[in-house]
Amino acid sequence: MRHLRFLRYLDEVARCRSIRGAAQKLNVTPSALNRRIMDIEAELDAKLLERRARGVQLTAAGEVFVRYIREQLADAERMREQLEDLRGLKRGTVKIACSQALAHDFLPRQIDRFRTRYPLVGFEVAVADHERAIALLAGYEVDLVLVFRAPFIGRLRPLTTVPQRLVALLPASHPLAARTKLRLADCTGFPLALPERATGGRQLIEESIARSGLRLSVAAESNSFELLRGLVAHCGMISFQIQIGALPQAMPAGIVVRPLDERDHGQADLVLGQLRDRSLPLAGAQFAEHLATALRALAG
Repeated sequence: MRHLRFLRYLDEVARCRSIRGAAQKLNVTPSALNRRIMDIEAELDAKLLERRARGVQLTAAGEVFVRYIREQLADAERMREQLEDLRGLKRGTVKIACSQALAHDFLPRQIDRFRTRYPLVGFEVAVADHERAIALLAGYEVDLVLVFRAPFIGRLRPLTTVPQRLVALLPASHPLAARTKLRLADCTGFPLALPERATGGRQLIEESIARSGLRLSVAAESNSFELLRGLVAHCGMISFQIQIGALPQAMPAGIVVRPLDERDHGQADLVLGQLRDRSLPLAGAQFAEHLATALRALAG
């Protein structure tokens, strides 16, 4: 597997955009690393890097070759996990990107249940908006995505989709808390804490506002769902979330969850997916199965 180590060298240079920075991470000298890359360029008869005063930039040929490298490294990891499984070790690493709505409760619970069965399996979890999560998948930096309103790319293979609607989070003492269901119009005049515009839930809200012509009072916006919950709990604001990110049993004391009326917004899908053109590492495939079962159970 020695040749894979040299491929990793170029992959790290591509990530750092610096030969010196990559050399520090790889614990090799910059000159030795540069020689290795030049050897690869000579073997391929193609220039892979543009060397600049402040780092390096991949050429078009470099972009193609780095993608090939990541495919090879991903396949090698899958093969290594299969060999370990044959030895009965059940080792492996699950690499997954998820929307913030899944990060607080649902995904940690599923990881805990999975590791009860496979305690030697590790996890690398990237919490990202749906656009960034798909980019990580397409770049072979993760094996799975679990995202709300996944943007379309031809290479995405959905494994499970679960429809999601919006719910409102509000303090138990809020004047609207006694209602069993809310309209967006009910929330006018009250301060709102909304997620950033890149999130699927915020986009649903904006679409609803555009259709209804309502004027809502946005008091705070954040890319942190933890902060949004804090603003609900401590500042009396109303926030919104998709159903799976606001399961009532996972809510802190003092926060209640109320569904939004279906007339005020549509629904969109939560998607568990992988790339069409690759086989998952064994640990990733097993966890995908586990997640699909959990999502179907949640959907009823």
